[in-house]
Amino acid sequence: MDKQFLKDLGLKEKNAGTWTGLKSTDSGNYIESYSPVDGAFIGSVSQTTREEFEAMIKQSQEAFKAWRKVPGPKRGEVVRQYGEALRANKDALGKLVSYEMGKSLQEGFGEVQEMIDICDFAVGLSRQMYGLTMHSERPDHRMYEQWHPLGVVGIISAFNFPVAVWAWNSMIALVCGNTFIWKGSEKTPLCSVACQNIFADVLKANDVPEGVACVINGDYKVGEYLTKDSRIPLVSATGSTRMGKIVAQEVAGRLGRTLLELGGNNAIIVSDKSDLDLVLTGALFGAVGTCGQRCTTTRRLIIHEDVYDEVKEKLSNAYGQLRIGDPLDQNNHVGPLIDKGSVQQYLNSIEKIREEGGKFAVEGGVLEGEGYESGCYVKPCIAEVENHYKIVQHETFAPILYLIKYKDLDDAIAMQNDVPQGLSSAIMTRDLQEAEKFLSTAGSDCGIANVNIGTSGAEIGGAFGGEKETGGGRESGSDAWKAYMRRQTNTINYSSELPLAQGIKFELG
Repeated sequence: MDKQFLKDLGLKEKNAGTWTGLKSTDSGNYIESYSPVDGAFIGSVSQTTREEFEAMIKQSQEAFKAWRKVPGPKRGEVVRQYGEALRANKDALGKLVSYEMGKSLQEGFGEVQEMIDICDFAVGLSRQMYGLTMHSERPDHRMYEQWHPLGVVGIISAFNFPVAVWAWNSMIALVCGNTFIWKGSEKTPLCSVACQNIFADVLKANDVPEGVACVINGDYKVGEYLTKDSRIPLVSATGSTRMGKIVAQEVAGRLGRTLLELGGNNAIIVSDKSDLDLVLTGALFGAVGTCGQRCTTTRRLIIHEDVYDEVKEKLSNAYGQLRIGDPLDQNNHVGPLIDKGSVQQYLNSIEKIREEGGKFAVEGGVLEGEGYESGCYVKPCIAEVENHYKIVQHETFAPILYLIKYKDLDDAIAMQNDVPQGLSSAIMTRDLQEAEKFLSTAGSDCGIANVNIGTSGAEIGGAFGGEKETGGGRESGSDAWKAYMRRQTNTINYSSELPLAQGIKFELG
């Protein structure tokens, strides 16, 4: 394989893993990255030491004092230039994402496009961080609110979106006036280094203070540097529910803030009044895209009994046409799972489905032979189950799709909601009443609810996140920027008297 894209991104066999923006350091203790595509060694990244982190956070705190004074639109200009640099490097970075993570090349390019889009969004936001004005109950008084940056923001991202989710957080944090420290996944460490290599030139060209945009690398112990440090007022963490609970408890214990994007167990309700061609397209990509390793992956299809058999047959036929292989070959639909540990979890889930009484409409299994030497390629499978099965209540990060029957829409919505997670949801229907019911207070309990599109593929313009064990956080668009700032209410008295609120009298003599 031609790996020119590694050189284009400034990546070497051994790479520094700690960046304070313009400068990098190398601890000499490395994380090695192997591609799930072919099992080949890609490169190594040095793990951040406690001493490196301590020096970094002090520098980041000092940088914050200067960065917060830079006018918002000028901060936005730096982000705009990073968006332009990403456009110039989209091909190389997209290939790295595909090769190191295993998602299809089109999805790799799409992830970099998300980064570009959020840069564009953040540039506009840099001029629109508005506060409210309020009428005071006291004469000759004015009240208003304004928003101030928090300080050093900690960002912990996951392997499945190794660059886009960081950009969602970092670009918004920057235009809000914060500095940040990013710990990417130890499963995709070269993606973190590549993003910083591109950013460093932009930071240098704009004389941005050292310490504004920082990167650390390592396992969960390095992540604990962020979660346990009271100098970091906000930790944004993306990953499993198990990880999120640990982060939430640790940060709450020091009265810090968290922004959590955790597990999903997403369902599409398929009405008997739906367009089955839309169902097929939405369910297929939702279930097998990124080899089932999206938090918004479609895990459950809750299908009206009158169209159940037809949907099952159409999907089974479509699964038979899927091409599984090297994700950098754009003729393939599905790439590998991230590593052999994920393959084992996939196999364990298949066994549990059988133990609980599930039946397979499309069988799963591990692929072997030429092109599958990494041992990370699996068959997307379809299982007929009941919603209450323990394995169905659990999120398996793999391409396993559950089919469930329903008779009545109320029952379908109840099943949709009857899982611990609450990220994304959808209904396929041409009936206006069904659509509105699904979106009503009595409908989906998820942070994202769609009509006639699937659960996967959110746009950056809307706030992204979910409820229940998904964590309750909101990132990206809408007013999600407020999570990265502190609100301040201001009252100005421009009279020559000092009246108290609520008509209270406090007089001497």
